[in-house]
Amino acid sequence: MTADLRKGRMGLQACLLGLFALILSGKCSYSPEPDQRRTLPPGWVSLGRADPEEELSLTFALRQQNLERLSELLLLPGAEFHHYVGGPTETHVVRSPRPYQLPQALAPHVDFVGGLHRFPPTSSLRQRPEPQVTGTVGLHLGVTPSVIRKRYNLTSQDVGSGTSNNSQACAQFLEQYFHDSDLAQFMRLFGGNFAHQASVTRVVGQQGRGRAGIEASLDVQYLMSAGANISTWVYSSPGRHEGQEPFLQWLMLLSNESALPHVHTVSYGDEEDSLSSAYIQRVNTELMKAAARGLTLLFASGDSGAGCWSVSGRHQFRPTFPASSPYVTTVGGTSFQEPFLITNEIVDYISGGGFSNVFPRPSYQEEAVAKFLSSSPHLPPSSYFNASGRAYPDVAALSDGYWVVSNRVPIPWVSGTSASTPVFGGLLSLINEHRILSGRPPLGFLNPRLYQQHGAGLFDVTHGCHASCLDEEVEGQGFCSGPGWDPVTGWGTPNFPALLKTLLNP
Repeated sequence: MTADLRKGRMGLQACLLGLFALILSGKCSYSPEPDQRRTLPPGWVSLGRADPEEELSLTFALRQQNLERLSELLLLPGAEFHHYVGGPTETHVVRSPRPYQLPQALAPHVDFVGGLHRFPPTSSLRQRPEPQVTGTVGLHLGVTPSVIRKRYNLTSQDVGSGTSNNSQACAQFLEQYFHDSDLAQFMRLFGGNFAHQASVTRVVGQQGRGRAGIEASLDVQYLMSAGANISTWVYSSPGRHEGQEPFLQWLMLLSNESALPHVHTVSYGDEEDSLSSAYIQRVNTELMKAAARGLTLLFASGDSGAGCWSVSGRHQFRPTFPASSPYVTTVGGTSFQEPFLITNEIVDYISGGGFSNVFPRPSYQEEAVAKFLSSSPHLPPSSYFNASGRAYPDVAALSDGYWVVSNRVPIPWVSGTSASTPVFGGLLSLINEHRILSGRPPLGFLNPRLYQQHGAGLFDVTHGCHASCLDEEVEGQGFCSGPGWDPVTGWGTPNFPALLKTLLNP
């Protein structure tokens, strides 16, 4: 690092410390987040003030202009933090009881300051649940790479060339890690009939030690078997943003690199209402920037159907983010119509989907969504969802009954859109392989093309509904699939030869 670079970095660090001190000193007069509260949310108890020397992790989300104004700040003493405990798992956090404020001159250049006030939602205090592991059903032997390849009409020749010209990636959060030994064993067991790579090309971030997680194992193993013989990266982001996934930290890693994999799959998400509006909007801006760079971003639609929560005693559906972002391609889930046969697919009842309460419906999906709303015979009550919001998912793939190797143990019947997302991403990487070899650019942001071509190249899933709440007493169905696009399986699941033909040309 040159002396000038070191000086610049030290100056920025000093400016951020000055900003931090000003915020807590109470000498400023502007707060960009009107929803900040000085009172504790229900279920939290103060354990007393934190030691002034205790290390804290805060998120300063600066708007990316006029950063030189930070140099006007001075380092001031006087920060106050307290320990709190709450939630069903007695989670401990450190937060400030004082409102934060910014100078009038600085306020237009700061989106938000995270880690000061907001408490993790009680529904997200736990470690993210592993993908669902179900019991044996009938004679079904479970979904493996060969089952995926047969259902979606891939041949042994449908693999990557193994060069560095094409690459793909998955992102891991919430202390989920994979093991190289698990990947190698998985490929020995299930990768014998197609060319593949036996190891991850690059890990970006901190790869923790200890036990492997089923989530991370699932993502890596099926991204690398669906997108077979394609260079694969894993982004591993430590820590949490206010108790939840550090999506912004991951996106900053992408923003700061010039050469990136073309396809990124993410099997994580949070309820929209559990995140601050400023944080959602900033993450969404970064997703838009990534899409503008030509990256294909796929997110799992979630495993709670339409979701359900109570507002003033009335139930409403609960959309998830980043699945609800208009700048990502969201993947729902299906299962085989017959549990032991490779046959037609129906809705997997856990498949997440619905309508955003934050983002309006983008123009690229206006026609498809309007048609669904006007023709579906099984719409839930209109008060349950925001019909004008961004609708998701966009596509789907099998999400039920997967085999995974984790901690050297083959585990059957793992289910969730955490499985369908890397599968769909891997197939898009194979299509990128053809595009790159023929001199075309990678696919990039996929949604406008998907909707313009009305789901060409996909198997339309027309049977089944996903779960949610229909009244105050019992859980019931949310939305149901039908011909064309629907908010359960999107346009459907991949028919690889047809999808390749559809997406190969510019």
